[in-house]
Amino acid sequence: MESANQDINLNSPNKGLVSDSLIDVPVPGATGTTVPVGLTEEESEELKNELTKVEDEIVTLRQVLAAKEKTAYELKRKLGLTPLNELKQNFTKGWQDVQTSSAYKKTQETLSQAGQKTSAALTTVGSVITRKFGDMRNSPSFKSFEDKVGTIKSKVVGGRENGDGLQSPTEMNPAKDGAPF
Repeated sequence: MESANQDINLNSPNKGLVSDSLIDVPVPGATGTTVPVGLTEEESEELKNELTKVEDEIVTLRQVLAAKEKTAYELKRKLGLTPLNELKQNFTKGWQDVQTSSAYKKTQETLSQAGQKTSAALTTVGSVITRKFGDMRNSPSFKSFEDKVGTIKSKVVGGRENGDGLQSPTEMNPAKDGAPF
């Protein structure tokens, strides 16, 4: 029964041929002459005619819609309404809608309150730090440190205010005889 098997060799002259046993198998409704169950032949013809009319109307409506879309495009072009401008307008309208929404207003109020509380907290922290630095500067330890730094400074700088300060190296060894070196 070699005719029942399909030759799968791609180089074969018989490739893709269907076996004889499948050719004569009848398929119900395949010819289009059978009437659907529960309908008379007249009802079936009437439904087919109605289907044809509806499909024709759909084609007509698509053509009308395409013509209307083309007309709208031309009018927009003449008015200078580009797709980018329309997008901007839609975005602006959407943003306005968001701003007027109750959720946005609540969020905005919450963030405003949080900002005010944060600002107040930072002001308080700044005041505390300033006060602590003032307290530290007036403390005996800082005074002692400040005195030591002052003493070191006066030893390094000397009495410049009085003219007793350190001299520059050129002043210590003045050039003799007007020689440059």
